[in-house]
Amino acid sequence: MEKTREFIEKLGFPGRDCHHLPTSSKTFPDGAQYRVEIPSVEGPASLEAVIEACKHYDVTIHRVSQGSGIMLLTDEELVQMADIGRREKLEVSLFVGPRGTWDITPMQWASAGKITGLRVQGMDQLVYSIEDIKRACDKGIRGILVADEGLLWLVNECKKHRELPDDLVVKISVQMGPSNPVSIRLMEQIGANTFNVPTDLTLARLAAIRQVLDIPIDIYVEAPDDIGGFIRHYDIPEIIRVAAPVYIKFGLRNSPNIYPSGTHLESTSIALCKERVRRARIGLDMIKRYAPHLKTSEKGAAGLGVPVAIGGE
Repeated sequence: MEKTREFIEKLGFPGRDCHHLPTSSKTFPDGAQYRVEIPSVEGPASLEAVIEACKHYDVTIHRVSQGSGIMLLTDEELVQMADIGRREKLEVSLFVGPRGTWDITPMQWASAGKITGLRVQGMDQLVYSIEDIKRACDKGIRGILVADEGLLWLVNECKKHRELPDDLVVKISVQMGPSNPVSIRLMEQIGANTFNVPTDLTLARLAAIRQVLDIPIDIYVEAPDDIGGFIRHYDIPEIIRVAAPVYIKFGLRNSPNIYPSGTHLESTSIALCKERVRRARIGLDMIKRYAPHLKTSEKGAAGLGVPVAIGGE
């Protein structure tokens, strides 16, 4: 076993999980160690509810993300999401729509097939995905969520060849699944700008990933029930210390899965968004109480995919 560990270390990876929990010296471009993300913000009304709740609870956030997909937002809603994000200097990260769970195959609903759920199936669906992204970018959006390695590589090639904006921030979904430093490093090499790790990684495993990864790590400190249901608020200061730069991400335990969302679920989405911000207040108070030296970013800081103005705006 030691020979295997030594060989892996020669390749530039840690030979074991970092149980000694080394402090990360890496930061965001502005020197900050953490930023805050509110997930499952499914449309303009929900986004405005998040902004209202942030004012009420005195919470600064840096990114919102959405799960139902670009394809389920109208052009007007995309413009509204971009306008609000630009006004508030927030990254607005929208999921690429086409995926296995929206398609006709039953495999992702089978017990052994669930891992295929967010994959992009076939070449047509890859084309649909790029078209989805182009439509969002045309409306000013500069942040997307992907959950398929092939799509990630293709998006990166599109950016290189100016088919997509080079300032587009590509965020990896928690549901892609890579869980070790080697797999996640591969995602960085083919175009990931920020990586949402699985919800159940220990501090030692997060520290090992940080040894080889330079991009930000997105970490659920409260996870929805269907991806673990963890509430790790007391871990937040240590997560930031060993894994910085990180987006600490406040999902919501004991809440319904509303994907795909729409106006029929808007009131539920708004209520859930407000509670996520309240949970963020609780988590940020943990930082203030136990690790006030940790640094966060201002709104609109470097590296955020803040929407841009389009046309003659």
